[in-house]
Amino acid sequence: MSKLKIVPLGGLGNVTQNMFLYEYENEILIVDCGIGFPDSYMPGVDVLIPDIEYLLQELEAGKHVVGMVLSHGHDDHIAATPYIMPVLPQFPIYASALTAGFAEQRMRDGEDPRTVMVAGDNDTIKLGQHFSFRLLPVTHSVPDTRHIVITTPEGIIYHGSDFKLDPSPVDGVLTDIEHISQLKEENVLCMLIDCLRVEYRDWVESEAKAGPAILQAMQETEGKIVMTLMSSHIHRIQQTIDACEKLGRKVVFIGRSVEQNVEIALRLGKLKMPEGMKVDKRHMEEVDDKKLCVIVAGAQGQEGSSLMRAVYGEHRILRINARDTVIFSADAIPGNEQAYFGAIDELCRNKVHVLYPDVMPDLHKSGHASAPEQQELLGLVRPKYVMPVGGQDRHRYKFFELVASQLGYDEEHVLIPDSGEIIGFENRTVSNEGSLNLRPQIVDGLGIGDVGPMVLSDRRTLGQAGIVMVLVPKSKGEYDLRNVKIVSRGFVFMKEADEVVQFIKTEVAALVTEELRKKTPDSQLKAMLEKRLSRKLYKVIRREPMIVAEIFEV
Repeated sequence: MSKLKIVPLGGLGNVTQNMFLYEYENEILIVDCGIGFPDSYMPGVDVLIPDIEYLLQELEAGKHVVGMVLSHGHDDHIAATPYIMPVLPQFPIYASALTAGFAEQRMRDGEDPRTVMVAGDNDTIKLGQHFSFRLLPVTHSVPDTRHIVITTPEGIIYHGSDFKLDPSPVDGVLTDIEHISQLKEENVLCMLIDCLRVEYRDWVESEAKAGPAILQAMQETEGKIVMTLMSSHIHRIQQTIDACEKLGRKVVFIGRSVEQNVEIALRLGKLKMPEGMKVDKRHMEEVDDKKLCVIVAGAQGQEGSSLMRAVYGEHRILRINARDTVIFSADAIPGNEQAYFGAIDELCRNKVHVLYPDVMPDLHKSGHASAPEQQELLGLVRPKYVMPVGGQDRHRYKFFELVASQLGYDEEHVLIPDSGEIIGFENRTVSNEGSLNLRPQIVDGLGIGDVGPMVLSDRRTLGQAGIVMVLVPKSKGEYDLRNVKIVSRGFVFMKEADEVVQFIKTEVAALVTEELRKKTPDSQLKAMLEKRLSRKLYKVIRREPMIVAEIFEV
């Protein structure tokens, strides 16, 4: 008998890298293709992308992709496409209008631009022999967010990624409760549902509440407003534009992602801006600061972003002054708190007025449903099985404790698989179909997947304890131990470290003299020097710098 398999290629127990495979016989349907963000222990890493080794193996075995469906336009759901598409065959890609525009732009930035077809709401679209889907509108922090109803030979799967039940969305497009509630009659097999804000017991307030807070912040600012937010948060950008219109401020957009997204949203009619309000960033100095609002990318404090370059005074256009107000209209993504608050701390050290949700809560309203909203949606659909996704491990288990159990679901029907575990369905019964050892691919500059654990370990060592280079000259086969050179960076200030330097030289001389009798090759001798010095230095000074030994001919 054939089974339906659900394969979470982006892993589970994390918020980002969303990518799911639905497999039946020789057909594969892909849902979402998003990036992840590096943790603080990944220095120099730009983004993470899902590990698609399993998918490539399945394609080599004769299976084929019947299509991809994208749920909404956030980068953790679409922005891995320019990295992954070049190694995958051609297949149709579907999304709502704005999501399609964002995804096409991402792929144009890569090596394999593809067209994304716009799927109408509630239109049934057939993919291959075994799959069909339809999109249902839901509210979230980016317009045109959709939940995906997937019909398979084993039953209906409700793929409910990020959402909230906003009663008064900025664009007026409500969650399609009517069609969602009809699914209860269709005996949905399994519902995947966003669980990120399950710890919150009150309904999430409407996005429309952010507008008055933004307006208030602008009214109280003598200089310019520097607003940073998620570049795809078109609803928040719209409210910022509306506030600027009321107060007579011009708007400048800085940062490639926000500039591209605004252009696409304007073209598709998802964003409205009065004629003459937008100012080219190259001419922003022609506008008085008190009449200016700058919307800039980099709300998570990302290294190298437009905001961070401005924070450190390195941006060639944007300068932040004492009379300005910097508004962070976003919360920190879980796991990214250090970079986020690091940006705020740096601004505060420079005596810049900064507003962020912890001091002015209405500046940001989450796009993710809280526990009662999750319970409401789950109660409307009433699937046989439910699988919380889009949250960390604590969120997934709390979903069972706080939401599903209230509706009579037991542990057997709330699926909380380990990351990489493959879920199977046959005759409406769930099974474990094995597990994948998922290793997210690292994007570092132009390189994809060429930075591994050893490189990251070396970078952490360099950042924490520095490097010591031991240079041993050699002439005509003889080691010149009197002229051993010690070069240090980020370890100790060499002019004040005579004792440490002398200790290293003594250890080098002792080891080289010892190994001369054994005629140890230079390659082995260098490795021995590095290992012994690392061990002995730690005993002496309790630090472990990277040791690099080099023997060179003079």
